[in-house]
Amino acid sequence: MNNLKMPVSELNRVGKTTATQLKRIGIETIKDLVSHYPFRYEDYSQILTIEEFKTQKTGTIKAKVNLIANRRSLRKKMILTEAIVSDKTGSLQVVWFNQGFLTKTIKHGQEIYLAGKIDNANHGLQLINPSYEICANQRPIHTGRLVPIYPTTTSLTQKQIRFLISRALKTGNNIEDWLPISIKNQYRLVNLSFALKQIHFPENKKTLEQAQQRLKFNELFLLQLKNQIIREKIKKEKAPSIEFKLKETKRFVKGLPFKLTDGQRKASWEIINDIKKESRMNRLLEGDVGSGKTIVAIISCLNAVLNNYQVAYMVPTEILAKQQFQNISNLLQKFQVKIGLFTRTNVLVYNPKSQKNTKTTKQNFFKKISNGEIKIIVGTHSLIEPKIKKTKSKIRFKNLGLTIVDEQHRFGVKQRSNLTKLQNENNLSAHFLSLTATPIPRSIALTLYGDLDLSIIDKMPPGRKKIITKIVESCKKSDTYQFIREEIAKGRQAFVICPLINSSAPLTSKYKQINGLETKSVKEEYEKLSQDIFPDLKIDFIHGKLKNEEKEKIMQDFNSNKTKILISTTVVEVGIDVPNATIMIIKGAEHFGLAQLYQLRGRIGRGSDQSHCFLFIENEGPKTKQRLEALLKAKNGFELAQKDLELRGPGEIFSTEQSGFLNSLKIAKLTDTELVQKTRLASQKAIKNYPDLVKRIKKSINITHLE
Repeated sequence: MNNLKMPVSELNRVGKTTATQLKRIGIETIKDLVSHYPFRYEDYSQILTIEEFKTQKTGTIKAKVNLIANRRSLRKKMILTEAIVSDKTGSLQVVWFNQGFLTKTIKHGQEIYLAGKIDNANHGLQLINPSYEICANQRPIHTGRLVPIYPTTTSLTQKQIRFLISRALKTGNNIEDWLPISIKNQYRLVNLSFALKQIHFPENKKTLEQAQQRLKFNELFLLQLKNQIIREKIKKEKAPSIEFKLKETKRFVKGLPFKLTDGQRKASWEIINDIKKESRMNRLLEGDVGSGKTIVAIISCLNAVLNNYQVAYMVPTEILAKQQFQNISNLLQKFQVKIGLFTRTNVLVYNPKSQKNTKTTKQNFFKKISNGEIKIIVGTHSLIEPKIKKTKSKIRFKNLGLTIVDEQHRFGVKQRSNLTKLQNENNLSAHFLSLTATPIPRSIALTLYGDLDLSIIDKMPPGRKKIITKIVESCKKSDTYQFIREEIAKGRQAFVICPLINSSAPLTSKYKQINGLETKSVKEEYEKLSQDIFPDLKIDFIHGKLKNEEKEKIMQDFNSNKTKILISTTVVEVGIDVPNATIMIIKGAEHFGLAQLYQLRGRIGRGSDQSHCFLFIENEGPKTKQRLEALLKAKNGFELAQKDLELRGPGEIFSTEQSGFLNSLKIAKLTDTELVQKTRLASQKAIKNYPDLVKRIKKSINITHLE
C-alpha cells in the first residue's frame, strides 16, 4: 500500500521531463497514475489475418516484417517510414509519418502486432500510422485487446502512459482492498486490485464493466461516507434549544400580504422542529425561483430572536444583501427587532422605533453585535472575513443561535464552514440553514449535501402566470423589439442579459466562441439599444465591476420605474425582485447552462402581469435549438436541472468552489441514481458496523474542509 504513495519519478524510465509532463495532468504519485482512468477504449481485441483485415478495414494483425526503410517525402518534406508486412494470407504496406526512429526499433524478420485502420491510398491499400507492438511472451498492451485511451498532453503519448501504468500496477501489486467483504458480497463487487488492472487493461468487455462498477462504487461510497461522518459529528455538537413561539408566529403569518403555501408551511415546520433540538440543525432548503424560501427563513429568524438569540444571514452580493436587509426590516417591523447590514461598503443599523436606517462605524457596529443589541445581521462574505485595519477585529456574537446562507450554491464549501464557526460568547454551535434556488435533482442533493437534511418547496405561490418563453432567430429580432416597445408603453420594464461586460474581455470556457461568433457585451448592447433602437427610452446598465454606490443608484432607478430597460451581466441572476419587470432578453442564450437560464428567467414573472422571456441565439444549429427547447418544455426547475446535468455534467451546474466534492469523481456519475442510492445505504451500514474503517477514513480526510 505504501508503494502507492511513492513519487512517480521513482518509476523506471520517468526522468525529470516526463515527471513534469505527468504533473501537468495531475499525476505525482503511483496512486495518481493508477487512478488516471481511460476515457474510452479502441476495440482491437480481435486479431485478424491480413486478408480479413483488408475486408474489415480496422482491427489488429499479427505479421512478419519483410522490409522497413525511411525515405524523405519530396512534396511535404517529411520522413516517411515504410514497411511491407505479411502473414500466410497475404501482404500489406504500412506507412508512418515523421517516425524515423522506427527503423531502429522494428527489425527485418520480426513478428509485430499492428492496430489501426486501412486507407485506400493512391498506391492501393495502406495501413497509416498504426499502433505497433513487438511480439513477446506477454500479452500486448497497445494492440490486440481493448486498448485504453487516456486524457493527456501533447508531450505525452498514449504509449508512454500505458507503459507507465502497466509498470505502476506491478509496483502496487498488493493493493489493499479497504471495502468490507460483506459490502462487496452484498453489491457483487470485484476486488480492488482486479478492478484497477481491468480498468486499464481489460481482458474483455465483461471484466471492464465489473471494474467500472467497482471503481464507481468506491468514489460514491467515499463521498457518501464523508457526509455520514460529518453528520455524526454535527449530531454531537450542542446547540441552543429555540422554542417555537406559536402565538407570535401566527401573528406574523396573519400579517403577511399573502397566504403561505403548503410547501412553505411544511418547510417552516421542519426547521422549527429542528431548532428546538439541542443538537445542531444542518438543513438545506431547496425551492424553485420565486417559491418563497425567504419567508420560510424569516419565520426561523423571528423564532430565534424571540428566544433572545442572534441570527447571521449571509448572501453572495451586496445588491442582494441590501434587498434582504430591507425586506427583513419591513416584515419584522411590528416585532421591534434591531437589524444590521454589513458589507464591504455598507454598515447600517435599522432602528424599529424610528423606522430608519442609520450609518455607523465598523467599530460601533461590532460593539452592538457583541453586546447583543443587534439581533439579525445581514451581510456578504464580509461577515466571515471582516477586519478593521488597526485592530484587525472580527465579528463576535453575544448569543448566535442561527446562521443562514442564502443562494448557497454561490459559496464554496470552505466559506460555509467558516460561517458555522463565527465566534460566539456561549459554547453552543449555531443552527445552520442553507437556501438554494438552483434546482438540484434529489439524488444529487443527497450525494453532494448528504450531511444536510433536505426540505423542498416544490410548488409556486398561487396566481403566478407561466412565463412565455421563445427562441428568437436573427430574422425575428426586430419584431421582438417592437413588442418590447409596446409593453413599455403599458408601463412595463425589461431586462437584457449579456455574458460579457465589454467586447475586449476574453470569453471564459463557459461563454466560449461558437463557430467564430462572439457574444454581445453589456457596453455594446447599451450603445446599440440606446442609440439605434430605443433612443427615446431611459436605458441603463449594471455589472459586478461597478462601484457599490453606482449599482445601488442604478437598481433604485430601475425599482422606481425611472429606468425602462436594464442591461446586465448575470449579476442579477440571484435575488433581484422587481415585480414590474415583465420582459427579459437573454443575448447569446446558447452560451448559458439551462439551470442558469432558468435562474435568470426567474427575475421576471414575479408580479401579476404576464411575463415574456426571449432567447436570442447566435448559433442557430439544430443542437442549440434542441437544448434550449428543454427550457420551454420543462414543468419545473428540478426537471430542467436533471436535463442540464445529463447534457453538460455537474461541473457546469455548480461553481468550482462549490463542487469541491466533484473533483473526486473521476469515473462515477451523479446521474447513476441507482448506484447513488446503493452507496448511501452502504455508507450508513459502514458507520454502524465498521468503526475501524470510519476511523481510517477520518484520518485521511480533512473534516473541517468538508463541513
